[in-house]
Amino acid sequence: MATTTTTRHSRKTSKTLLEPTGKELETYEAPRLVIPVDPSRDHIQGDPKALLTLVEYGDYQCPFCGAAYPEVKKVQKDVHEFAKVAAETAEAASVQGKFWEMHDFLYEHQRTLGDQSVALGYAKKLGLDTQRFEHEISQHTYEKRIKDDFMGGVRSGVNGTPTFYVNGVRHDGPAEAEAITKSLTVKP
Repeated sequence: MATTTTTRHSRKTSKTLLEPTGKELETYEAPRLVIPVDPSRDHIQGDPKALLTLVEYGDYQCPFCGAAYPEVKKVQKDVHEFAKVAAETAEAASVQGKFWEMHDFLYEHQRTLGDQSVALGYAKKLGLDTQRFEHEISQHTYEKRIKDDFMGGVRSGVNGTPTFYVNGVRHDGPAEAEAITKSLTVKP
């Protein structure tokens, strides 16, 4: 049964104890996954050590789970499966002084990211020590650096890509030259 309490002492509207005051929203912390994913027990698609994971608890007869199924498939399709290797590729080029060249190449050839031989061919063209380059990528030498960068972004409020910061302040406008240039304008 629902009840409403009113008062005639004031014309101001006030919230009842059942309505959120806003303070609850400021202090709310979503529940955390208590039992970690266990590759020896759990059913896993993809890399168990991925930087981003999605865990689903479901019920095969639940109509909401059934409705969520195609949405989860869309999310899985949108996950950038080659992004980590591409980041490792850029870092491996970086230690040999060719980060920006590889950075540009990876963006300009996004459709080839699943084929490491393309990046390797470019590494040769750049004059990199390709044996070292391949070894560092296969051994995930820069995995910690990439994870640290990722977590630094999370702590800084990155909630999607691309995210830009202008003079240390997140640019929340569109990722378009005009909007970014406008953000660069020094304000008096």
